[in-house]
Amino acid sequence: MSGNNCTAVTEFILLGLTDEPTLRVILFVVFLGVYAVTLLGNLSIITLIRKSSQLHTPMYLFLSHLAFVDMGYSSSVTPVMLKNFLVDRTVLLLGGCEAQLFFGVSFGTAECFLLAVMAYDRYVAICNPLLYSTNMSARVCTLLLITSYLGGCVNAWVFTGCLLNQSFCGPNEINHFFCDYSPLLKLSYSQDDVAEILPAASAGSIIMITVLIIIISYVCILFSVLKIRSTEGRSKAFSTCTSHLTAVTLFYGTITFIYVMPKSSYSTEENKVVSVFYIVMIPMLNPLIYSLRNNEVKRALGKLLSRKHPFS
Repeated sequence: MSGNNCTAVTEFILLGLTDEPTLRVILFVVFLGVYAVTLLGNLSIITLIRKSSQLHTPMYLFLSHLAFVDMGYSSSVTPVMLKNFLVDRTVLLLGGCEAQLFFGVSFGTAECFLLAVMAYDRYVAICNPLLYSTNMSARVCTLLLITSYLGGCVNAWVFTGCLLNQSFCGPNEINHFFCDYSPLLKLSYSQDDVAEILPAASAGSIIMITVLIIIISYVCILFSVLKIRSTEGRSKAFSTCTSHLTAVTLFYGTITFIYVMPKSSYSTEENKVVSVFYIVMIPMLNPLIYSLRNNEVKRALGKLLSRKHPFS
């Protein structure tokens, strides 16, 4: 019992995307397909990079980790969302909500860092090609990956730690399809300014730092490419960046809407739609973006398939 004689909340009810029965069935089929493509596409990218010796470079090492993070990011939310379409009430214990929030924030933050790392990798490859093997050695790549995952965990602990200090007493319905931080904080019995400011400051700082790294890297790349006299050389240099730029634009465009814009500027329903896009859709799109727009990946896939079916 809490101080005001009401029972402390130990579980939450997720209201999901819609209450319409027919629409729920349609959305279940659609998002089940999206999740299947997400897992298959990202697993295929990881397998292809591991099995193809021509892809054993830092660029594709980071891409394989991005694929792993995308699978984890989507898997932290999508299975619960799919369950919500099939049952009338999706109930999660407080501990389950906190775990979902932790893994979601952790994988999402790691994706921010990895996209910045991949931009830096392209900068070194295009602007300092002679020093590439030194600047992107196995030791440096390992440190960059550790920093990405560690940064994700630290940011996740900021969110989860602030949530652990909150008291929940009264309403327990979350108007969302997963345990997002803002809807959970609205249900908190205790009013704590730190719980509002600290996670926003942490997430905002990470977004600003990683975006700054990406912008500086691509400004340097642009100036370097413009110095290339041949049109073919410019086209080749730009072609290695287009996939990454597409992924960056999609991801940062949506998370900026959620975590940077004032909450009063958009509704809960708009929040849900944007959340679906950056948590569920983007992890499916990334392997398609990197495979369809990358000639090296397509060539490696062709070689791998020809080895498996030599007489076809």
